Amino acid sequence: MPEKNIDFGKFGARGIKGSDAVIRRLDDLASGISTPVTEKRGLTARLNYLTKTTRARAAACAAGLTVTDRTLKAWQSGKRRPSKANLERIDAAYQAVRRRNVANHLLRRLNAGGGRRVEIHPLNQSQVPRPLQRVVEYRTMNIRRWDRIVGSWAAGDHQGLEQAWTTDVLPDLGSQWGQYEYVTSIGFAA
Repeated sequence: MPEKNIDFGKFGARGIKGSDAVIRRLDDLASGISTPVTEKRGLTARLNYLTKTTRARAAACAAGLTVTDRTLKAWQSGKRRPSKANLERIDAAYQAVRRRNVANHLLRRLNAGGGRRVEIHPLNQSQVPRPLQRVVEYRTMNIRRWDRIVGSWAAGDHQGLEQAWTTDVLPDLGSQWGQYEYVTSIGFAA
């Protein structure tokens, strides 16, 4: 039943794909620097994180931040300011490196003790005409194995994460699992 919601939102339902909600939640759990990259403090913190070790620098290059050492030093000292495109690259590289660095820690925490309980908040049907509304309720379930989900998230593989979510997790909800392809939010702790 996945991907049967081809015309999602046609009658006014609102929500996001469950896999996208999982990505948002994992990003929240892995968040580090909260100051935006557009501010001096946020830029300096991200550049320090990306250049502190040779391993971090290599990961930043792999994530798309390919500038010379001279340019990096000028940015860090405040003599030059990165362009808007470079600010986006710096932020994207920071997110990619941060995901890789915290993935193992998150995986251990999520798999510990037999998995984690997940709250699935159904899609918002307040704008759907009454005769067209489905009965969709709040659900909770325990996910025991997070390996594919966290691995896909850390690699930035959205399709892989969506596949893991719709084939490994949602069928455990029973016969109505297709109703939870789109949700308002998904919550879990690590």
